[in-house]
Amino acid sequence: MDDFLKTAQPDGDPSDPWRVFRIIAELVRGFDTFSGEGPFISIFGSARSKKNSPYYHLAYEIASKIAKKGFSIITGAGLGTMEAANKAAQDNKRRSAGLIPDIPDDVTNEYIDPRFKLHFRHFFVRKVMFVRYASGFVFLPGGYGTLDELFEVLTLIQTKKIQPVPVFLVGTEYWKPLSNWILSKMLEEEHISKAEASVFTLTDDPDYVANTLSEEYLAKLKTTQVQF
Repeated sequence: MDDFLKTAQPDGDPSDPWRVFRIIAELVRGFDTFSGEGPFISIFGSARSKKNSPYYHLAYEIASKIAKKGFSIITGAGLGTMEAANKAAQDNKRRSAGLIPDIPDDVTNEYIDPRFKLHFRHFFVRKVMFVRYASGFVFLPGGYGTLDELFEVLTLIQTKKIQPVPVFLVGTEYWKPLSNWILSKMLEEEHISKAEASVFTLTDDPDYVANTLSEEYLAKLKTTQVQF
């Protein structure tokens, strides 16, 4: 039995402590790249959305309107809606950032500025970069990765690990069942509060997204300046 436990629960890789230096290197590179270069909006969505899909076109339109408000764009660097958002950023002369994950068969889109094209071996460091420099978040339809990033952001807001910023779920037909489940199950069974259930907004209106992000950012900037 003891031998079995040793096999089933290994003590870990002896090189684990040295991983800290690789993690620090990724953090430092990310902080050095983004610090002072904002404001940014992080846009998430599926790499599998085709160029002729409505979500691809919606991502481009929203990112374009956001860029016209003076924001730069961060995506996961993939194809689909991420590509559309990065293309919109470049077309509107804003910074176009892509956080590239170290995963099998990943394809990077061609619309990322070389300076803001960062590779990440560690997923959690990559998530830090999505959140640390974002003044808002836009989620288009996607799969497991998009849902993971969505609930990461919602949890950070819920636990006050980051300041509240606008979170938009774009593609109401896609997101409505999830929103209904949150309201009918999580809220109804008191696993979250009413305030926590209202930290995101469903919409298909690109102008509303861009205008709200701009208004919220300027209001927060004004408050910060007054405090100083």
